[in-house]
Amino acid sequence: MRREHHPYWAEKALGVLTERWARRYLLPMFDSVGVEPRFAGPHYIHVQGPNIRVGDHFHAFGSVSAPVSLSVNPYDGGNGSIEIGDYCVVSTGVRIRSAIGVRIGDGCMLAENCYITDADWHDVYHRIYPGKCKPVQVGNNVWLADSVTVAKGVTIGDNSIVGARSVVTRDVPANAIYAGNPARQIGEIDPDAPKSLREHLFASGRPYQEFKDDYDRERLAGNTFLGWMKALVLPNRDT
Repeated sequence: MRREHHPYWAEKALGVLTERWARRYLLPMFDSVGVEPRFAGPHYIHVQGPNIRVGDHFHAFGSVSAPVSLSVNPYDGGNGSIEIGDYCVVSTGVRIRSAIGVRIGDGCMLAENCYITDADWHDVYHRIYPGKCKPVQVGNNVWLADSVTVAKGVTIGDNSIVGARSVVTRDVPANAIYAGNPARQIGEIDPDAPKSLREHLFASGRPYQEFKDDYDRERLAGNTFLGWMKALVLPNRDT
């Protein structure tokens, strides 16, 4: 499809069904969830293990080709955990695995196919035993671009950005731009420059759902049920 053809009412109905499914089957898998979580493709968001917590206004997007996986496998009797702060967004294909502890701060954006792990999972010489592990800390307002890998023991400072397909094996300071394999600093961010944060989407006093509804109405304006069916059955260059 070259554009979306379904009408607004179909978008709204799907949203209601998705929310009900998520509340019944997905939310109980978390140890705790903050206010107003939102899930797209909740059937493809897999939560496995104990001590997985997310904050307020957590958004996650799963798909059949790129499911989200949050998995805790405690290391040698330890207490693995995944803690994600307020206003965070997790995109399709993101995988987070913890043996002893992964913590992600507020307002973070994890783009498609990011991978965060606090363990090697296999030893270099003894492949049947777990490898080394060390906690991962991601600060506030961090943006991990497409397909970033964050290895065990890494701390990423507030406001930093890691470029697409980078492999982060060492700490990233606050207000830095890193990229490459292994990731190195390629720029910096002015902490005093004007900026918008994800929390601003929810701090205006207007409910986020109202904002989304208005956006969907405008995006799908003019779409009809018959036009939708025609686009599905008889697609052409105009669809």
